[in-house]
Amino acid sequence: MRRSVRAVLFDLDGTLLDSAPDLAGACNDMRAERGLSALPFAQLRRLVGSGARGMVGAGFDIAPGDDGYEPLRDEFLRRYEQRMTRDTALFPEVPTLLDGLRQLGLPWGIVTNKAARFAVPLVDWLGLERTVATLVCGDTTPHSKPHPAPLLEAARQVGVPAAGCIYIGDDHRDIEAGRAAGMQTLVAAWGYLGAGLLIAEWGADGVVQTPGDVLGWIEKA
Repeated sequence: MRRSVRAVLFDLDGTLLDSAPDLAGACNDMRAERGLSALPFAQLRRLVGSGARGMVGAGFDIAPGDDGYEPLRDEFLRRYEQRMTRDTALFPEVPTLLDGLRQLGLPWGIVTNKAARFAVPLVDWLGLERTVATLVCGDTTPHSKPHPAPLLEAARQVGVPAAGCIYIGDDHRDIEAGRAAGMQTLVAAWGYLGAGLLIAEWGADGVVQTPGDVLGWIEKA
């Protein structure tokens, strides 16, 4: 049964923000410098939810713990930081969605695994800092998603019990974290979605195809 919603929390990359062009671009910049051909954008896009681990892994067939992984990861993060506002933008309909939440009197916040080093400047650059009620980053709490701690911290900051919040994200870990926190959850089907389980198997309370569908789902709660 749907519960009434008193606050809305979003993942950042792949949910509010289409950052894939700059994340994939940083990976392909690294490959180009080494004389390697660019990987197809579609191949890299679905791995964005895995952050540097996913981009470096796809670009160089290397994983955390392998020799040489950390220097590549650090280089990727430097390159991404230098270009992270080049082609990144809010997904279409997101501004209208956020305005609709304001009209409904619902506070909204962001819970992301992105480190504050990247998330805070991006949120400021997009002008979202004027209306966002909370921004919980990957290094705000001792744990990151799928642990529920970041979501519970966001609920605390917004001043709404977790049961009164809904969390919207495009990765299975988002839904795991939301459920563990006792929140309702929605899959943002326009996002990156990752690899693995089909979204129908994630256990979310619903799936929304576009940001424009979110308000309708909430108003029926």
